[in-house]
Amino acid sequence: MTKMQIAAALTLMLATGTHAQEDVENEAAFGGQSGADMSIEAMEPTEETVGVGRAGEDPANIARYLLASGAGGAQLSPDGETLAFFWSVTGERQLWTMPAAGGQPQRLTFGSGITFFRWSPDGARLIYGADNDGNEQPAFYAIAADGSQERLVLPAAEGGFRRFGDFAGGKIVYASTERNNQDFDIWRAGFDGEAELVFEGKFAFYAHAASPDGRRVIVTESVGEDSDNLYLLDLETGEIETLSQPDPRANHADAGFEWAPDGSGFYFATNRGREYPALSFHDVNSGETRVIAEPGAAIGGLALCGVNDGYLAWTENRDGFHALRIRNLESGQALDPPALPEGVYGLTCADNADRLAVTVNGWRTPGDVYTIDLAGGKAARAFASNLAGLDPDRLIRPESIRIKARDGVELQGLLYIPDNDSLESDGPAPVVFDIHGGPTGQSQASWEPSMQYLLDRGIAVFQPNVRGSTGLGRTYTTLDDRDKRLDSVRDLVDMLSHFRDDPRIDAKRAAVRGGSYGGYMVNAVLAEYPDAFAAGVSLFGVADWVTALEVASPGLKASDRIEYGDISQERWRTFYKENSPINKADQIKVPVLYSHGVMDPRIDIAETETMVKALRTNDIDAPFIRIPDEGHGWRKLANRLFYFRREAEFLREQLTGNAPD
Repeated sequence: MTKMQIAAALTLMLATGTHAQEDVENEAAFGGQSGADMSIEAMEPTEETVGVGRAGEDPANIARYLLASGAGGAQLSPDGETLAFFWSVTGERQLWTMPAAGGQPQRLTFGSGITFFRWSPDGARLIYGADNDGNEQPAFYAIAADGSQERLVLPAAEGGFRRFGDFAGGKIVYASTERNNQDFDIWRAGFDGEAELVFEGKFAFYAHAASPDGRRVIVTESVGEDSDNLYLLDLETGEIETLSQPDPRANHADAGFEWAPDGSGFYFATNRGREYPALSFHDVNSGETRVIAEPGAAIGGLALCGVNDGYLAWTENRDGFHALRIRNLESGQALDPPALPEGVYGLTCADNADRLAVTVNGWRTPGDVYTIDLAGGKAARAFASNLAGLDPDRLIRPESIRIKARDGVELQGLLYIPDNDSLESDGPAPVVFDIHGGPTGQSQASWEPSMQYLLDRGIAVFQPNVRGSTGLGRTYTTLDDRDKRLDSVRDLVDMLSHFRDDPRIDAKRAAVRGGSYGGYMVNAVLAEYPDAFAAGVSLFGVADWVTALEVASPGLKASDRIEYGDISQERWRTFYKENSPINKADQIKVPVLYSHGVMDPRIDIAETETMVKALRTNDIDAPFIRIPDEGHGWRKLANRLFYFRREAEFLREQLTGNAPD
């Protein structure tokens, strides 16, 4: 972008977007279960002057870290000539396009932030979803590739949580709960909005890739946050064929699915019968699955590329750092991929050109997009992220470390150590444990703006992958299931003990923070081990598993059966009554910063409110940030600027005693 274009975009950053379509402006808000308890004293975002400091200043203002932006989820058009991608430069995530060879980005959407997008098979248009302030119940729209025409395809439906699947025979296939607001079914709809129920599901059946003839679609049934059963659904008859229903559980969907051009089968990755997933091909005629590659690592994603789909590309995730792999399917030979910045990679291919695009989100890369000429092996950066005046040489690279838990389990995490110029005093640095959500998630070497800010202020950051995290093998992911839940909480204390012997870290000045399931972990470790950490930051976390599991959104209820147990059974109700953080909140004795979005459909705001009230009753400092127009996380730049400035102030005050900037 030119300087003039950047300036124009920045003037829009704090504006609140509305949907372009009148239909959506009048839709009701469905998010949030109980609504906010307005009797609880809380901070809410207000219009305020946003200071950003000067470019090149050291240390930099936190606003610059949050204003750094890049592309996300890039997808190549079928002909390989155009890139579409998410970009939040205007303050909310919107849809943009640009020439794949590089050039001027064009903004396509101008309403509320979008949730997904997908190119149509002919490349003439894209379909995208947009919800209401994070309530995760989207409407679907179609927009011309040049942005000249746009139409509402499916209006939002109250209680209609939807997941887009694919295009099939000129229509779209998707999963939705709109039949009974509880179970995900498989639906098919035309662009005129006429929808039909194809398959009635129980809990969560999700549509994925459709066969080239549009007759069949791959369907998964979620049986856990890391596990699923695999099916093939006939869209004409509604008959469903079981392809894989393993016991013990396995994952088939995380890397995605790619059909062979002749419809004979599809590529995917599965950890059925093994610790790490194998890249595989399933032959739909014989019913046999053959292994293509076993990298001994997690597979982040795959893509079938090139004219006649002659190349298969995939990523391998080792301790949170991705590597790109490309294979010529005709010769079987591996291609030497070009060097890319470190981080997490997303892949997309053209149907009719030998071109692969890679989105890079890394520890000093907010979102670059590279295009790779598969025939020649050369890479070019099509889109460059903007660091908002930050010095890239001052950003800190994480190191992967291994730690033995007290029961012998080997734990892993990413450690960021501030450089000497950032330390505010001689001696070891205080540390923030930054816990991922999930629980079946993984901390990876991605762009972490608020954490890089803390590093610039001399505070170390550790991102633990406690037992139950993904990316470290199937067994590791199961080690926190059900009645082993608190073993993962104990891991945090064992990891903190490890740093007592690290001269770079002051383990006595340690705070713990996390969002979603990470917010639960904050509540739990402060209650179970009240002497371990000096402060906590809990974003939209669980306080009471009984109530949280009862009112969870349909997608979470579907995946919670293996992870937590059936809350309708007395055994698990008793277990969580005894072991939920709220029932031990009187043991918390350090300050905790709480926050929650009123529209959150996954974890009700009451979970945070009850913790705030419990701590304040015990005279424990519990500041509370309530955000009315957000759901499960902060999407809008104005809210992010408001929240993260106060989180940074809280952590600096608790760990260093220094006044805020």
